[in-house]
Amino acid sequence: MKKTLTARIISVLAACAMLAPLAACGGSASASYADGTYTARSSERQPDEDGNGSGYGEVEITISDNKVTACTFKTYELDGTLKDENYGSDMTKENRMKAQKAVQAADKYAEMLASNGSLDGVDAITGATINYDEFTEAVAAALKQAEIK
Repeated sequence: MKKTLTARIISVLAACAMLAPLAACGGSASASYADGTYTARSSERQPDEDGNGSGYGEVEITISDNKVTACTFKTYELDGTLKDENYGSDMTKENRMKAQKAVQAADKYAEMLASNGSLDGVDAITGATINYDEFTEAVAAALKQAEIK
């Protein structure tokens, strides 16, 4: 557990460091983004001691007038299998419900980002914080691609 917590803290700190330029997306004058569509992927997460939480996330964002106007976010198993409506079908009923909540949260994160134009107001959903970490990391990487230097 301690090893997993340490790895999670390091992951969150890395995502936060990459998100610093994101404050600009949505109107600040400190960074500008080129219009277009950008795709990025989070780092891979290894399973915890119970075998949960592994995989990665992939985001596609569209930027127009320095704001995110569209977003999709999908999560994948480490082997590249999409986590979809079948994700967790081999788990206990309780764990399947948790797995499906995380899958649904991926769509909600993408919707909130497109609605807000930036990560401001995109809050972690209880039970889907690993997805949130993957999401924010992937969005930061996509914005880095779009940044006008």
